[in-house]
Amino acid sequence: MNRDFQGAEVPRVSARIHLPNGLVTFMFTDIEGSTRLAQMLGAGYRPVLSEHRRLLRRTLSESDGTELFTEGDSFFVAFSDAAAAVDACLTAQRALAAHEWPSAESTPRVRMGLHTGQAEAVNGEYASPEVHRAARIAAAAHGGQVLCSAATARHAAPLPPEASLLDLGLHRLRGFDDRERLFQLVAPGLERQFPRPRTADAASHNLPTQVTSFVGRHAERSELGTLMSEHRLVTVVGAGGAGKTRLAVELTGGLVETYPDGVWFVDVATVTDPGLVAFAIAAVLGLRPEPGRPVVDTLVEYAASRRMLLLLDTCDAQLTAAAEVISRLLTGGGGVRVLATSREPFMLPGEAVWRIPPLSVAPGPGGGPSEAVALLLDRTTASRGGRRSDPAESDDLHRVVSRLDGLPLAIELAAARLRVLSASQLAERLDDVLGALDAGRDDPEQTYAGDGRWIASQMETVDLARTPAGKRTLATRSATQRHATIQATVTWSYRTLGPRAARLLRWLAVFSGPVDLQTVEWLLDDDPLDPLSVLVDKSMIQAEPHASGTTYRMLDPIRAYAARRLVDAGEERAARDRHVAWSLYALQKAHLGPDERPVTLSLYSLDPLADEMRAALRWTATGGSARAGLRLAGGLDQWWRERGLAREGRLWLFRLYGRIAETGEPIPEAELAAAYHMHSLHAGADGEFAEELRFSQRAEAAARQAGDAGLLARVLAGRGGTLVDMGQLADAERVCREVIDWAAASDVANEALLAVYTLAELLWQRGALDDASEVLGAARPLEAARPAERGRRSVDFLLGMVALGRRDLIAAHDHLVVALRSRIGHGFHSRACDAICAIAVRCALGGDPVTAARLFGAAQATRSALRSTPGRFGAYWAERQAAVRAALGDAAFDTAYAEGGALSVADAASLALSVDHPDMALGSPRFAA
Repeated sequence: MNRDFQGAEVPRVSARIHLPNGLVTFMFTDIEGSTRLAQMLGAGYRPVLSEHRRLLRRTLSESDGTELFTEGDSFFVAFSDAAAAVDACLTAQRALAAHEWPSAESTPRVRMGLHTGQAEAVNGEYASPEVHRAARIAAAAHGGQVLCSAATARHAAPLPPEASLLDLGLHRLRGFDDRERLFQLVAPGLERQFPRPRTADAASHNLPTQVTSFVGRHAERSELGTLMSEHRLVTVVGAGGAGKTRLAVELTGGLVETYPDGVWFVDVATVTDPGLVAFAIAAVLGLRPEPGRPVVDTLVEYAASRRMLLLLDTCDAQLTAAAEVISRLLTGGGGVRVLATSREPFMLPGEAVWRIPPLSVAPGPGGGPSEAVALLLDRTTASRGGRRSDPAESDDLHRVVSRLDGLPLAIELAAARLRVLSASQLAERLDDVLGALDAGRDDPEQTYAGDGRWIASQMETVDLARTPAGKRTLATRSATQRHATIQATVTWSYRTLGPRAARLLRWLAVFSGPVDLQTVEWLLDDDPLDPLSVLVDKSMIQAEPHASGTTYRMLDPIRAYAARRLVDAGEERAARDRHVAWSLYALQKAHLGPDERPVTLSLYSLDPLADEMRAALRWTATGGSARAGLRLAGGLDQWWRERGLAREGRLWLFRLYGRIAETGEPIPEAELAAAYHMHSLHAGADGEFAEELRFSQRAEAAARQAGDAGLLARVLAGRGGTLVDMGQLADAERVCREVIDWAAASDVANEALLAVYTLAELLWQRGALDDASEVLGAARPLEAARPAERGRRSVDFLLGMVALGRRDLIAAHDHLVVALRSRIGHGFHSRACDAICAIAVRCALGGDPVTAARLFGAAQATRSALRSTPGRFGAYWAERQAAVRAALGDAAFDTAYAEGGALSVADAASLALSVDHPDMALGSPRFAA
């Protein structure tokens, strides 16, 4: 007795039946899921089985096949010709598919296997291992599939018209030590897509093979691995192009040995219908739908007793359906774990949501390249044909990855651009991220299918399964198209947004950095919590918790996309005007305390606003109100100069003047006078003295037209500094005195404070220390009454300089410490350098030249970073520094100076403030007795 491929005994065939000998092709068939079909149909199964037998026997009667036996739903047939066997299988499958069965659920799905080998019939039976090989090939097939061995493939010519054999590779059949190359019969009328063959060497995973190296993410791999060991469902959430899939595949690749029943990758993005999510997972696991039974039940039953890991990728494509299947799998058995990637979480019980961060742009260990730069270097080397980037490009490469917020997809696209551009050229073009990275690529709007999918010109289709209605559903393999451009990646998520969330995303594009909830409320003049939550859940906005509250940040590539959508929606003017209004409000708030009363200005409160102010200024200079732009620039008046950005401030003002000329927007004379006065101060700080005088004169003319005495006093008070910068010291002193007297007579004395400072400096320079001290003493209450200026403590600084001139170290120390502490505490860094230099002089005069040299070095380093000049005391600092060098000698001075140069301005201030008071020094008058 032989046994068929299900293990049943094969009855001996009558010796009177002619059996082929020599090269014989054996065919085995049976109905997949016959037990389940019989249970479902009950008495209706027998007619289906009989009709199945009739169709197969009719096919066999028209071929040269000899039926050896039929038992239950199985056939065992021998052919003398391999081509005839293949033709019989094709005809039989077509007949089964074309037949009108009682219902779609009752349609029998027949699997067939062929093998050709030498065999001799003895006493009506074949005692040959080739029979068993054919049986195992049939057992490896799925319902509706025809598999054959390589031997059958060799002898099957000619194939039926339009038919071909698809090579499925080598497989080890159960009970055989060697590997058999299997082929699938492909022809019109036959299904093409099937799970992998059911063979003994079924792979323990189907993770995609990566063609590029994996860079960085060491901390993330460790953190995510720990999370997976503690939770059965972990969802990696992040924006499109953040590297979720790549990280998940890399991590699970190292876990294959941990799961005896395999690690299985399913790309949910290829599923076009929610009802087919379970079908897609089942197909990957080698499962076929059972008649009359939901495929999810088949899936849960299969997984219940197994220990395996499912990697479900891009679940946001079918979020609800994927969540339902995951929930069923996790509750159906304890051995299944799920790692999912998505742009938003499932919100399932027990789900651990892990948000993938961008690649780090901070320097690596030992000062090496950051992870983001390392990825860019790796991909750039490949795009340039193996030629490595020049070390001179390192700074520009860092600029590129910083501008791209460490987003891996953007970095990959940038590397492709570096094939034709230098790093510096690319960095300069990244103000338009989409234009720089997407230019020349397919327009995603041309390939968008309208249902959340992308259609490519060379699209691979996958027939996942038959639906209950018997219709084939095609899924598109769209991952490549989704990530072909930044715009395609973001559109994938944008299309899923409701109207409120989409509008919020567009309007948030006007901000250049993180915003808090109050700011979002200001922008929309509405409660933004619901749409904001949607954007965070979909990873289009990054929520970053802090002790003071949560801020919300949009990655630059997403912002660039949202900005384009803002223009397309016709909302740009309204949104950007609203942003300008917020920027003016934020500047105003920086000058006020909790009680809405003016407080001493701290430039530190303006530092976080700088990028927002620039974004607002850009709009006012190109499409908005230039008048609002002048107010914005004026709110940053001192900030520009104290941060070494006087030149930038001047450039913004020039652009705004051009906007005024272009639009003819009326600007009040008082506001023009204030802008020209600020421009004059910027020009003086930038060493452009002719420009300084020109705008000082324009400011005076506008102020006189405005008829505002206080404004005119403030403008004229700056004229003395302009004359000093031009070397006209006598005229400067005369103008300062005249302005001070006129302002006092006009009851606007506090507006002439700048003239007081300039006069005190002039008196100090010519040694009139008593006069300088008297002028400054009278100015102290004026300074205290001006919150915008009192943080500089210029009166104390100048009194300290007067004390140094008198060699009164105690008074100098007292005044200079007060000035420095206030300047560094309120963010006046440029002026803090003057105070640090003054304390260096005090140290030198007090017998501590080493500390003096350090402080001089620190002040110069900060000035260099700020690109600012030593100012009006520069000659004095140089003279005192030369004296310290002479006292120490070149070597010792240079060492101490270099040590100071390594300090930040805050550290330098700490060093200066730590200098002991002269009263504490040995020999102090306090201890003379």
